[in-house]
Amino acid sequence: MAGLYLVGAWLILQVAETLLPIFHTPDWVLQAMVVLLALGFVPAVVFSWLFELTPEGIKRDAEVTPDQSIASTTGRRMDRLILAGVLALIAVIAADRYWPRPPSADRETAPVPAANGSTAHAPAPAAAEKKAAPVAPDPNSIAVLPFVNISADKENEYFSDGISEELLNALVRVDGLQVASRTSSFAYKGREMSSQEIAGELHVSHLLEGSVSIGNSIAI
Repeated sequence: MAGLYLVGAWLILQVAETLLPIFHTPDWVLQAMVVLLALGFVPAVVFSWLFELTPEGIKRDAEVTPDQSIASTTGRRMDRLILAGVLALIAVIAADRYWPRPPSADRETAPVPAANGSTAHAPAPAAAEKKAAPVAPDPNSIAVLPFVNISADKENEYFSDGISEELLNALVRVDGLQVASRTSSFAYKGREMSSQEIAGELHVSHLLEGSVSIGNSIAI
């Protein structure tokens, strides 16, 4: 009897755990069911000890003679009921684990065509609205790009780089002016990109760039 109670209680909890969220039931409902079923286990054990099921109904165990006892038959029936409960429990657990669930609202994505013709997934409109708009760069911001050495002697490149560094160091001393770091600016040396693209990636409003030619005279 107590074993049958445990199987039945566990089956009830599994069904409740699966169905209650569909009706948006508060969490305390399932918690209350667990507490009540746990409290009911003790009376079920006591009842199984003190009483026995007979053809005439439920009687106290002390009042049942060996000739009237059908404990063996009842035990086989209980075994079948417990087995049926276990199978039902396995079915509920399998359905809960493998049954497809609809995606939650905050994870829904909308398919959009990608550049290569395939379909990509972009965030749903509700999620996209939460993204902050891009912040415009400070109008008092500048980046000094490495000057291009256009002289025939490539060894003079150190000179063009030195001029860029000196200009950058001078601009850093200007109050209220934001200057991109040397590491960030010099990362674009030799790259084929437009000024707008570089300014956007460095998040600055202005770029300082130039070229150096060294021959009989220096031209900047």
